[in-house]
Amino acid sequence: MATIFDVARHAKVSSSTVSHVINGTRKVSTDTAKRVQEAIATVGYTPNAIARALAVSSTNSVGVALSALSNPYFNDIICAIERECSKLGLMVFLADTHDDPDYELSVVKALHQRRVDGIILAPSAGSNDRALRYLEENRLPCVLVDRLTSRAFDQVGIQNKYAMRLIVSHLVEHGHQRIGLVQGHPGFATTLERADGFRSSLAEHGLVADETLILPCSADVDQAMEVTRTLLARPDRPTALAVGNNQSMIGAMRAIRAIGLRVPEDIALVGFDDFEWADCFEPRLTVIAQPVQEIGRKAADLLARRIAAGNEEEAAHWKPQLIRLKPALIIRNSCGCH
Repeated sequence: MATIFDVARHAKVSSSTVSHVINGTRKVSTDTAKRVQEAIATVGYTPNAIARALAVSSTNSVGVALSALSNPYFNDIICAIERECSKLGLMVFLADTHDDPDYELSVVKALHQRRVDGIILAPSAGSNDRALRYLEENRLPCVLVDRLTSRAFDQVGIQNKYAMRLIVSHLVEHGHQRIGLVQGHPGFATTLERADGFRSSLAEHGLVADETLILPCSADVDQAMEVTRTLLARPDRPTALAVGNNQSMIGAMRAIRAIGLRVPEDIALVGFDDFEWADCFEPRLTVIAQPVQEIGRKAADLLARRIAAGNEEEAAHWKPQLIRLKPALIIRNSCGCH
């Protein structure tokens, strides 16, 4: 296997000059650099990635830490992040936080110890910002996705209140005035934003939010079934339901069918996240489509920019960016439309 010394002998330069050419750590004349590159190709030398990372204080790698297995919504975001990072020459290390605050902190520490240049993170609920504090204290570049909890970092997500306005307005236009909300996990920023958007959207239409119709629910099918049964067991049950995530939508549909009701004849249903199976249900599901590809692309781009500026003096004066993208309402049949 060829070594850096073989390259130096072939190019008739010192091994330190070869190192400077490979790592870009010092200016080398054009002619010398050309000889070194030609020598590398001739002797078949492959630079040691670890040694190079130590020389330039960069590994060209980033960590992605989110609840990938328990939340299918993140799968498309991960694919978009990986695709964009690949274009930027960055390797992605994926770590599943399982939405566990303690495990999330250990994941962030492990990625840092493996010298990733930055991290894309979807913070867990109830973490008391321990992972975020660790990232900030260690000045590790980070971009938050979906759950936008700290203005100290770059963040990319959707306009959650606007999303709820789309849902509520559509249902009200169909004559519904008693609308229930099966929320997401009560500790997530997205859940709080959507609940606030739900209430304010009802108020815009002159309706008062009935708090007993707004129930929290984790991304768990069984819990969503229980919450939906609770709402529909009321004598004054809602005529329409908004559901906060894809797993809860499955639970809501199961509960409705188990009770013997029909969608949309007996109750209208609108959910979040437009997956392939949303068009395969009977009835076909009306949902909020989040721009997951754009979320992933922008998160990767922001992180790459933040990493590139990491050693520049002006980086300390850059203000973290907050990017909120507009979702879209995909109208099918479950809301009562034909």
